[in-house]
Amino acid sequence: MTAAVLGVIGGSGVYDLPGLEDIREEAIASPWGEPSDALRFGRIGKTQVVFLARHGRGHRLSPSGINYRANIDVLKRAGVTDLVAISACGSFRNELHPGLFVLVDQFVDRTHGRASSFFGNGCVAHVAFAHPVGPILQRRIVDAAAAEEIAVHKGGTYVCMEGPQFSSLAESKGYKAAGYDVIGMTNLPEAKLAREAEITFATIAMVTDFDCWHPNHDDVDVASVVAVARANADKAARLVARLARDFPAEREECPAGSHRALEGAIMTAPSHRDPELVAKLDAVAGRVLKA
Repeated sequence: MTAAVLGVIGGSGVYDLPGLEDIREEAIASPWGEPSDALRFGRIGKTQVVFLARHGRGHRLSPSGINYRANIDVLKRAGVTDLVAISACGSFRNELHPGLFVLVDQFVDRTHGRASSFFGNGCVAHVAFAHPVGPILQRRIVDAAAAEEIAVHKGGTYVCMEGPQFSSLAESKGYKAAGYDVIGMTNLPEAKLAREAEITFATIAMVTDFDCWHPNHDDVDVASVVAVARANADKAARLVARLARDFPAEREECPAGSHRALEGAIMTAPSHRDPELVAKLDAVAGRVLKA
């Protein structure tokens, strides 16, 4: 069995993870370029935890400027089996109010120009993505929230926009009419790349605003996002700490198939694979490429 290692990606307002013990920091090299920051390794209870600040310390990287492939690659190299992404988001529903944590289970991709796959010409692969979130991992987050008396909403669709501008009124109303629940700028291609790397993925979406559709609330701006995100940082840390303390020692098989996502997914015949690309896939896909 594989030892469980819990990865945490901190988004806007979450640049550190209080509660980590036996901390060490390491900058891991990736063939995909520079990740957002060095990884912070530590322990919460008996669980090994690896933390990465998505935007880098000091929030120096925009959503469009993040090297998502390098981030997921170094987390894979660090042994991460389960990944929780903490992200600020806007809400399209009255009941999903600022301060609430939404545990989304679906994504809609409205980004453009981002590298969203480790694979391509020379090594083609298609992974299943119908259920992007690991249901057991999400259930563990729900249980941790209940233990800490933190209000969460389970389920919902996260639409990922390119940014860095916030939505126009027409876009916001359109997303609401389409039935989407929250909006953000970072969880894609994160979730797609995690699936390709066979890492089980879940999101804690922290509602900071009502985007700009709501007639009774101000339009979203940086000040409102940062204020709510900072106010929720301690709550997010408590939730992750409880999740880690109660985490299993060994990796659990994922009903969504994330632990074996690459089995049968690679289309390119071994004799026609690009050696240079295959070499870059050593961490992400070595399990199946070496089989």
